[in-house]
Amino acid sequence: MCPDTRQHRGAHPADKRLFADGQIPALREATADLSWLLGRGYAMKAALKTVGDRYSLAERQRLAVSRAAGADASLVRRRATCLDIDRVRGEHLIIDGFNLIVTAEAALSGGLLILCRDGCIRDMSSVHGSYRSVQETEVAIRLIGDALASLGPRSARWLLDRPVSNSGRLAQKIKETAEARGWPWSVEVIFNPDAEILASDHIAVTSDSVILDSAARWVNFTGHLIRQQLPQSWVIDLGAEPSLNQTL
Repeated sequence: MCPDTRQHRGAHPADKRLFADGQIPALREATADLSWLLGRGYAMKAALKTVGDRYSLAERQRLAVSRAAGADASLVRRRATCLDIDRVRGEHLIIDGFNLIVTAEAALSGGLLILCRDGCIRDMSSVHGSYRSVQETEVAIRLIGDALASLGPRSARWLLDRPVSNSGRLAQKIKETAEARGWPWSVEVIFNPDAEILASDHIAVTSDSVILDSAARWVNFTGHLIRQQLPQSWVIDLGAEPSLNQTL
């Protein structure tokens, strides 16, 4: 296996073609169809294959659709537990570290972002056991910190996945930046951040669908960050329902 030598977390070479304006209506229809199937108990893998084959989607298009989709019941629950962004003032936050950092890195480097049915913005990157800092990492940490500071939380507890390579190095960068700026952050590298977030009574900062389906309280900080700090990011809206004209 070749070492990961990426310096940016930008767009895939095929993304401009796969997610061109002319592709968006079909991708929205595919997202709506997949959401319908998920709402009726179909497993994601089987449902995504059915929808992907129907619309002749490439693998990255299928990935985007899977991240944008969501059963109606899940959306209702997520909306009920999502707090307005100004509710974090004076509160304790618990942050899904890689989830937030990687999305910010992707936004800064021109990567594709997806506005999903639940209102979250998700990236197309994946951290499966391996993470490598890119040129945008330190900028991403500072932008996140400035945005959090303006919201005034009492504290922010960052969690990073211990099994992911270089998690310790990223934790050190976050700690050093927080100490230099006087931000009330703590950073931990642990084996199961998802379980820790769900067990906590702090407000969750994540766009991870699995966590959002069970979290008691969460805030759509990533969406706030992109809109306020990175408005020029490449975001495509796959959460919008197809119009009647598009489906005829």
